[in-house]
Amino acid sequence: MNGDKKVTFSMEELFNFSDFEDLYNYSYNSNGEGTVCGQESSMYFDSIFIPVLYSLALVVGLVGNGLVLVVLWKKRMSLNVTDIFILHLSLADILLLLTLPFWAVEAVKGWIFGTALCKLTGALFKINFYCGIFMLSCISLDRYLSIVHAVQMYSRKKPVVTHCCCLMVWLFCLLLSIPDWKFLVAVEDTRRQDKTECVPFYPSDSWHLATRLLYHILGFILPALMILFCYYHILQRLKHGSQCKQKKRAIRVIVTLVLAFFISWTPYNITLIVDTIQSNKTINLSKQTSCESATALDVALTATSTLGYLHCCINPVLYAFVGVKFRQHLLDMLKPLGFTLMGPAVLVSRKSSLWSESVDTSHTSAF
Repeated sequence: MNGDKKVTFSMEELFNFSDFEDLYNYSYNSNGEGTVCGQESSMYFDSIFIPVLYSLALVVGLVGNGLVLVVLWKKRMSLNVTDIFILHLSLADILLLLTLPFWAVEAVKGWIFGTALCKLTGALFKINFYCGIFMLSCISLDRYLSIVHAVQMYSRKKPVVTHCCCLMVWLFCLLLSIPDWKFLVAVEDTRRQDKTECVPFYPSDSWHLATRLLYHILGFILPALMILFCYYHILQRLKHGSQCKQKKRAIRVIVTLVLAFFISWTPYNITLIVDTIQSNKTINLSKQTSCESATALDVALTATSTLGYLHCCINPVLYAFVGVKFRQHLLDMLKPLGFTLMGPAVLVSRKSSLWSESVDTSHTSAF
């Protein structure tokens, strides 16, 4: 693999790149010389890492989330609030997974699909991210009101109200993706051997900073605080309430889903914050970024964003191994095909079914 190439230019020439700050990593010093950093190293990493991991995520995620949707469809007449939120969460995951082949092709051949699909796939990524954490926030709030305050968020007899709430979440996420619809473009990148890339082109540095802050605050920090608040009080209530063991089982799936989300997306958000600081002239106090650190940051963004994509195929695995009722529903579906499960596991599932009905009949879940 060849070493990273560098192009030297004057300070005046450097600021001609200011409108393309998301397209070019560059470094400069007090002597007035700047360097556009080539990305051969990160290109090589992307061309191997992304296709392999995205292919795995696509296959596992589509199969897993597909099974979740089938189970929920079979039990559609008895879905509770949590089930409906999980339904929409799985839909969001599938929506993101369908964009992975495009990003895998970009990593190998560049973006060959044009600006229209660039805007579409980029916006779908943002919509899924926002929708995922907002749905988890809704689940957490519903559990908090139900367990801590014994208040139902929505009437069990009117699931349409919950679906309308989810529709509002989708519409809000669509609004938050407007910057992607507006600013994403397909352009050639000289750092990447003139490959076409799907990247945001902001009219000014302030636009770049504003969209990043919006992403960090609304898409991660505020929902994270809400989720942590809800589950902290839920756990405190369970420590002193009756049927503590059973209620802990009742929220085990949801807590695990929340933890999986944070483990998957926190590294990406931290890396993105570092990238925001380094790429913004207003808040980057050092005003210096070496080509080595820029390349390392590119690789980190690829690795952590891929971890976030893999979250789409984690949820079904968690349903299968943690949610005993989901396993039972799935086995019931597979029985006509000759799949059976004998022994203690069936007894566990039966106990879980009886326990679920006795602990909280107003919130009986398919999971």
